[in-house]
Amino acid sequence: MDGSEATRPDLGPLVAEWRAAIGDEHVITHRHQLRTYESDGLLQYAVIPGAVLLPGSTAEVQAVVRSCHRAGVPWVARGAGSGLSGGATPVADGVLISLNRMRRILEVDLDNQRVAVEPGVTNVAVSQAVGPDHFYPPDPSSQIVCTIGGNVAENSGGAHCFKYGFTTNYVTGLELVLPDGEVVQVGGKELDPPGYDLVGAFVGSEGTLGIATKVWLRVVPKPEAIRTLVAFFGSTSQAGEVVSEIVAGGIVPGAIEMMDNLSIRAAEDYSRAGYPPDAGAALVVELDGSEAECSARFEQVVGICEQAGADSIRVARDEAEREVIWKARKAAFAAMGRVAPNYYVQDSVIPRTRLAEVLGRIEELAREYDVRVANVFHAGDGNLHPLVCYDGRKEGQAERAEECAGQIVKACVDAGGSITGEHGVGIDKKRYMPAMFSDADLGVFQRLRCAFDPEQRANPGKVMPTPRLCGEVPGPYRRHPLEQAGLAERF
Repeated sequence: MDGSEATRPDLGPLVAEWRAAIGDEHVITHRHQLRTYESDGLLQYAVIPGAVLLPGSTAEVQAVVRSCHRAGVPWVARGAGSGLSGGATPVADGVLISLNRMRRILEVDLDNQRVAVEPGVTNVAVSQAVGPDHFYPPDPSSQIVCTIGGNVAENSGGAHCFKYGFTTNYVTGLELVLPDGEVVQVGGKELDPPGYDLVGAFVGSEGTLGIATKVWLRVVPKPEAIRTLVAFFGSTSQAGEVVSEIVAGGIVPGAIEMMDNLSIRAAEDYSRAGYPPDAGAALVVELDGSEAECSARFEQVVGICEQAGADSIRVARDEAEREVIWKARKAAFAAMGRVAPNYYVQDSVIPRTRLAEVLGRIEELAREYDVRVANVFHAGDGNLHPLVCYDGRKEGQAERAEECAGQIVKACVDAGGSITGEHGVGIDKKRYMPAMFSDADLGVFQRLRCAFDPEQRANPGKVMPTPRLCGEVPGPYRRHPLEQAGLAERF
């Protein structure tokens, strides 16, 4: 190693082993290159890893994890790094294992509506591989870059999850490298195999139970017809009432998305999609299914919007106009750079019936903390994405924004919701886990984690609010025998 390398000293002996296993060019130790991997999409958390490893196969992942297990080195698995919870933030005394080289589509079996992929395959590439007759429903806004491995880790959703569900509803099998380097397969092509649902336990485990190196996915036929509109209202409360009316009427849209005025203005400046900048709220509604059902239901939705006093309704006449409507919605996060240099994104869920109340509380918090908050969210299932905007160059703004974001999470929990809908817990939300779960609940989570990873080398410091040693009794703090002997410390 030359002087420009920044590898942790005790990783030095392993570097040669890694280079022999996965190739010199796939072991990164230079400090400037390491900084590329210091955070995920939530930039508030950044740590430079000891090394970055880019294995290209299950065997190479296994070799890397085995060496880490043998040497007691912690590791973090990473996909595209587009996550928004700090879940892929590295650890300084460990390595980051990037799966981006593993991007082969291994099998397409449309007769059985299955596709098998490596974890580095992008979300949108799955639909492209099975089109034009089939598609993969989970569609995060980052689907052009986010990878299936990351989707599995976070149980990602997207705009169409109201009707179609989340990643967990489409993963039927996994090939896993466990934290000790053992390779196992859970599930496969079949649905609902006998035994414990280990696939379900792994999906959404945020990289704390192992690394998925092969994923079997269920795909579905494309609907015969798709009808899309965007309706503009004077307020989010008015648009929220429309959402409740649509669902109460027995209509199940493929997607129901809402944007407030601040997010509309930012997205319109960015996308030029033709959204009126003075609108208080934009409601995107998309129906899909048979031509007859779509036509009838679509007229109902238009009628509900008109009766609720929509200022205007724009119906997509063709696929090109549908893409323009969605362009504005999917550009919302990126467009926030036009509003402020920085933003703190949250991801909480509330009952649909509490939308107006919680959005009102968010407005109060924005005034209290003197920040602007843009709201863009999956209205159908109450999955809010408040974006707390601030300027990190100004003293105290970052801290105010973070505190405001935390108060928003608490408001959502108080309203009967959840601290996260699809972004995961990671580093950012682990402090809020006790707001939802008792010590006994958290103890069950910890025992499951320890069953897979008793030494807790896989993505350490994530999800659980208080790190515990495996075997430690849940509940009030008690000094572990290893602590008493001076062999371990709590951090």
